[in-house]
Amino acid sequence: MVAAWNRWDLSGIIKHWSPDIVHYSEDNEVSSADMVKLMEGGLKAFPDLQLEMKSIMAEEDRVALRITVTATHQGEFMGVQPTGQRVSWHLVEELRFVDGKVVEHWDVINMRPLLVRLGKLPDVPKVVLEASA
Repeated sequence: MVAAWNRWDLSGIIKHWSPDIVHYSEDNEVSSADMVKLMEGGLKAFPDLQLEMKSIMAEEDRVALRITVTATHQGEFMGVQPTGQRVSWHLVEELRFVDGKVVEHWDVINMRPLLVRLGKLPDVPKVVLEASA
């Protein structure tokens, strides 16, 4: 599935999904149709998107992935017109498999680095972030 993402091949990703897959983004259920729309929108805004696997853990029927995404902002995203800037963000995915197909998908996305780069959030120095922890 990651290789399909890095080829920008949505059908290559979807073929790994069970017909009754359930998606959760930040613990909110998302339909497969809406998930596909989100993926399509992401590829329109960031057509050269690449996923770098930082770690993969598997146990029984579950796989967890820690991923860094890098891309160039080439399409409108969250009201920001294309900037041509190189951006990155981070995500964690958990997948549950049955008979080789994904039946449950959870994601948690840290878009803070992307939003700072696009000017949607202020850049808070690391020292301030550590002091508030």
